[in-house]
Amino acid sequence: MFLVFTIFMILFLPGLTLPFLFGLGSVGYFFLYIWSWIFSKLTFIRYEFRGREKLVPGKAYIYVSNHTSFLDLPGIRMTIPGQFRPLAKKELLKIPIFGWIARNATIIVDRSSSQSRKKSIDHLKSSLTSGISILLFAEGTQNRTKEVLQPFHDGAFRIAVDTQQPIVPMVVIGAGKLMPPGTINLRPGKIIILVDHEVQTTGLTADDVQTLKQQTFDRMKSLILNNQPDNNG
Repeated sequence: MFLVFTIFMILFLPGLTLPFLFGLGSVGYFFLYIWSWIFSKLTFIRYEFRGREKLVPGKAYIYVSNHTSFLDLPGIRMTIPGQFRPLAKKELLKIPIFGWIARNATIIVDRSSSQSRKKSIDHLKSSLTSGISILLFAEGTQNRTKEVLQPFHDGAFRIAVDTQQPIVPMVVIGAGKLMPPGTINLRPGKIIILVDHEVQTTGLTADDVQTLKQQTFDRMKSLILNNQPDNNG
């Protein structure tokens, strides 16, 4: 798996980095889509997409997802139409080759720095203003617990209220079993990416952040519990 990951990252590196330097993010994300598709085929990971028809092409959303494995990322890329901007932790920059791509295709945050957190939030809001969707893992990191979901952070929901942009809850189901967090051990199987109906935020205020967060948490937890794949083949 690591060999497949590395070889194709190198082959696609010009297409995954250079477009962003020239303001052609949509081109860079096209190459990310192709890389994700090839990766899934060569590793025998079967992604099943449900609910993509609910998304309006060209509309900027705040995608809120769970996070259980590195296998989440190729599937999410193939789910979301067009380009978007994920919030990524600075540790990804240390990964050879992938770190170069993350620097260009994502919005990096240093969680230990309040200044970095504020700057990253400003960048996310700027993307939404430009009509580009954003992606946040509401749990803040990969879920290494036995719980369906870890508690959500407030960030995605504060941004939603501040920008009045709709939230789209989405869940990745089955990835953690095929490639556990913190490992590069991979086995073939099926991963489900499920997109829920958008949650409108028009008219909401700061007083509604916690309610919005709980509503999203409950919907995502229900989706995960009711849509478990069979990874035995």
